[in-house]
Amino acid sequence: MAITVRDITASPHLEVSASAGLAGLDRVVRWAHVTELPDPVRWLRGGELVLTAGLGLGGDAAGHRAYVRRLHGAGCAGLAFAIDIWLSEIPSEVLDEGDRLGFPVLRVEGETSFVAVVETVADHYAAERTREQGRVLAAQDAMARAALRSGPAGVMRELASATSGECLLLDRNAMTSRAVPEREPGWHSLVRSEVVGAAPTPGMRVLADDGSSILLQTLGTSGRTLGWVALRCDDPSPNVRVLANHAASLLAVDLLHSRDARRAMFGERAPLLRAAALGQTVGVPLTLPSPPWEVVCLRTSEPRSLDDAADALVDVLGDTEAARSSGLCHLGEVLVAVLPDTGRPHAGERLLSLVEGVSAAGACRARGPGELASAVARARGAVPAEGYRHMDEADAWALLRSSVPESGSRAFTEAVLGPVVEHDARNGTELAHALRHYLDSSAHVEETARELGVHRNTLRARLRTAERVLGRDLRDPRTRLELWTALSLRPMRCADGTWHD
Repeated sequence: MAITVRDITASPHLEVSASAGLAGLDRVVRWAHVTELPDPVRWLRGGELVLTAGLGLGGDAAGHRAYVRRLHGAGCAGLAFAIDIWLSEIPSEVLDEGDRLGFPVLRVEGETSFVAVVETVADHYAAERTREQGRVLAAQDAMARAALRSGPAGVMRELASATSGECLLLDRNAMTSRAVPEREPGWHSLVRSEVVGAAPTPGMRVLADDGSSILLQTLGTSGRTLGWVALRCDDPSPNVRVLANHAASLLAVDLLHSRDARRAMFGERAPLLRAAALGQTVGVPLTLPSPPWEVVCLRTSEPRSLDDAADALVDVLGDTEAARSSGLCHLGEVLVAVLPDTGRPHAGERLLSLVEGVSAAGACRARGPGELASAVARARGAVPAEGYRHMDEADAWALLRSSVPESGSRAFTEAVLGPVVEHDARNGTELAHALRHYLDSSAHVEETARELGVHRNTLRARLRTAERVLGRDLRDPRTRLELWTALSLRPMRCADGTWHD
């Protein structure tokens, strides 16, 4: 708490009284400064109680008033005169100007020295710093005890209480883990916009929010960011920053401990799941979610990928029993994950996007332990070159197309469609596009013409040209099969901007 001019006049150890400017007695005194300069403004910073014997006051009334105005304009807290040998009374012009400006003018009398006034101000702030340090230490102790007693929730409550602020704890995906108070005010969106999509910046940042400040701290000292803690308060003083940093340290330790315990748990259960995935008899019940399951095979041989997947499961399924009971194990060149079958969106697809260095995964549904080994084999065989593929949702044509090597697909397409592609490129025609629509419409001329937005005779002319270029009859079933296969092996862009896939 700051000391004011009124506090100086009320001190029982000082003989200081207010003679003018009583409206400004609640001005905060930052320091007390002795000066006899005619114009001390350049040596002041604001908030000073200026102490003077009046030597620099000036000799006329105009000078007296100008002196008071200069101090008032410099932001000083007040002006105190020593009533002794040099001055027996404060000039009336000084008093009048002090009353007009609401600028306190004080009398320092009796045995009170300027040093005593300075010491009063200094002692007050020294005692206040001691009290503040005590409050900080007490708040730090309270947060440490809360961390042991109730974890992150307790730390957040103590931080908010000690700083008279509001707190927000975000996970790695910028989703709310804890909030004090438990609501969603507007400043939460400001914090999320600051962290979403941005590279993690270690340390503390300060954001402005409608007259208040938000201290935003990254959790985690190195490697992957564990989350963020934000504190919104009116006064981000150094002591408040100390408390915010202390809370961030406690929260990071808790998250690291939880992460390490979670990794160890999945590592201990991995051998049993590996045995079950290979179809071997397991003598103890597996720890897995309630079936049915989504069995996912992520293509990776990195040993650390199991730990990364264990971390990511919390982001995929939340801090839930389903996340804790899911299974992970390495099986050759894949990481097997047995997850609850959440349907769309698939948990496995989300897991793939979060495990660093893994770009492909195959998945399959299993209804219980008896299907686990076969589901792993099917999911393993479904791993595509890139992305996520669920065996139970892939149509037969997609499976056939994915199994054809790129070189074979290119050779087949060129052998069947080469003449048409060359004719289109040379003449600016769209015979291949017309053939795709024609074959997709089961060779119905009227329907194809409507789709293409042309007259049926125009379409017939294009089809006759295609037959001439190909040297083949479009009524022949084998010709149609080969053409449709060649046209379907690769996506084709339609005239309206959509794609045939």
